[in-house]
Amino acid sequence: MNQVIELQFWQMAAAYLFIILLLFIVKIRGIHREKEILVSTFRMTIQLILTGYILAYLFEKPNPFYTIIVITLMEVFAVYNVIKRLKTKLSRQLEKVVILSMLTGTLLSLFFFIFVVINLTPWYDPRYFIPIAGMLIGNAMTGISLGMTRLIDGMYAKRHQIESALMLGAYPKTACKEIVDNAFDSAILPTINSMVGMGIVFLPGMMTGQILSGTSPVTAIEYQIAIMLGILGSVALTVILFVQFGYKTFFNKEAQLVFETQ
Repeated sequence: MNQVIELQFWQMAAAYLFIILLLFIVKIRGIHREKEILVSTFRMTIQLILTGYILAYLFEKPNPFYTIIVITLMEVFAVYNVIKRLKTKLSRQLEKVVILSMLTGTLLSLFFFIFVVINLTPWYDPRYFIPIAGMLIGNAMTGISLGMTRLIDGMYAKRHQIESALMLGAYPKTACKEIVDNAFDSAILPTINSMVGMGIVFLPGMMTGQILSGTSPVTAIEYQIAIMLGILGSVALTVILFVQFGYKTFFNKEAQLVFETQ
């Protein structure tokens, strides 16, 4: 196998020229994003450096307790990010649905992938467990955020349509079916679209990383196919749980439409 190219400090610094290029473009175009670009670049750099050192320690000393702590932190951050990303304040019930959906959808998908798809031994091996968990949880977080936004917007925009259906005797499930289906479709579409162009239009990050590290392209492809299917399953399961339980939080026990989000 070819030797991995180690990046020197000046080579890493050269990569930041792309940030300078972006700052120049937004400056001359009058797009006021300079602060956000700088902050995001700084946070990315610090977070990835810290993550690198933490992962190096975990890889050298695999321990199920450490792995559980990491997955717990991932889930907590993902749920927090989903809830805080939406400008509308969520009701307590809807927040509970977000938590339940994220934990159930991602953990079921993750452990199925670990125990069945790759049959990892030991199951807590951080070299596999943590990267796979990060990809499944990260994509599920994006999916449920899209689904939540579309669900809430749809419930507000079609409020009168839903109330009319209820007055005609429809159950909440029937009255909200179109909104729920649209929310689910919007959430999974980005993942499906990325699968369409994968391998021809672009090489995905996991596959690229494995190839650069010296792994056979065929082996990298096998892992990439498996992880993409796992991501699709994680997103689909997380989002369907959310929309199926989420729309119910907009109704009271008498099946009357209520809005607790402000």
